[in-house]
Amino acid sequence: MTAPLLVATAAFAAAELSPKVPFAKPDAALVAVLSGVEQPCELVLLDRDAKELARATANSGEIDLATIFPAIRSVDRAVRVQTIVGGTPEGAPLLIVPLISRPTIRTAQDTRPDGTTKYTRVMGWGDRPIDPTDERQAQLATTWTKGDPTPPSGFRLERDRDVVFETTAGRLRFAMCPDEAPNTARNFVELAASGFYDGTIVHRIVPADRNGLPFVIQGGDPTGSGDGGPGYDIALEPSRLPHDFGVISMARNDWPDSAGSQWFVCLGRAATARLDGQYCAFGYAVEGTDAILKTAAGELADPATGRPKSPETVTRAFVIDAPAWTPGKGRPDARVEIPAPQPKPVESDR
Repeated sequence: MTAPLLVATAAFAAAELSPKVPFAKPDAALVAVLSGVEQPCELVLLDRDAKELARATANSGEIDLATIFPAIRSVDRAVRVQTIVGGTPEGAPLLIVPLISRPTIRTAQDTRPDGTTKYTRVMGWGDRPIDPTDERQAQLATTWTKGDPTPPSGFRLERDRDVVFETTAGRLRFAMCPDEAPNTARNFVELAASGFYDGTIVHRIVPADRNGLPFVIQGGDPTGSGDGGPGYDIALEPSRLPHDFGVISMARNDWPDSAGSQWFVCLGRAATARLDGQYCAFGYAVEGTDAILKTAAGELADPATGRPKSPETVTRAFVIDAPAWTPGKGRPDARVEIPAPQPKPVESDR
């Protein structure tokens, strides 16, 4: 009797580009390790909009990215290196983050719309007003002393990662924007990866602002009181990511550099546009529209503070690799959108 033919199925590993070391000095080699490929493949350098900056052929093993992509030395914000195998993007991009201190923060005392409450308003960064058309900011800029220089101190190399929240309202997945807020995004990723957010509640819901426009949901406090944090503060970064539906940003106290672990997710652009430049938006949801809306619709125990009666809970938070980027397109997914309102049924004529 002829023995049955046994067919072995090989498990093919996807291409993976990982940093050999997490940091490099300004003129040092930027060494990454390419694995999971048997033939030469392509590496593509992409900016924040997935525009192709350069392309090179590479073999598996150690690669000095600064040698094949000299333009990396001059970038002033995070870029991505994507592996392309047989014309198809594979594996999470590798982030190259320039280590550049933020410009000098410029603040002034201002008054909230209620006409009485004072607060600290961010007016500009370095020599640049946030809104050059604002007469007050432009006038203040003429009084600002020259800020300290901010030369690049080197580079950070890390895989592009997403954060997933499994909550009692549903699953949320956030893409990070290290090209806008590298340190804030990294802080959020590290807290999620360490289990810090596990069991935390959404302690504040503001379904609408004073004008009746959708506003925010807020969580990330281990005490659940709205006053807790990770035991440290992080500096506000000059993110230009607009606060819009599904965008995640850092909550803080009056002083701009008082954020830590508390986050908020925006419910609509109309009410949250005023937060641009004042709070640090660092990512956006690519999954979880229903979870956001369900959380925002929760019944409030105290409308004045936004305290919900039965807070939704982040049962587990964890980190996963971001998907591969396609040159000219970016991620295969997109930021969540508010569902279009459904037309009311028309009553039949009688």
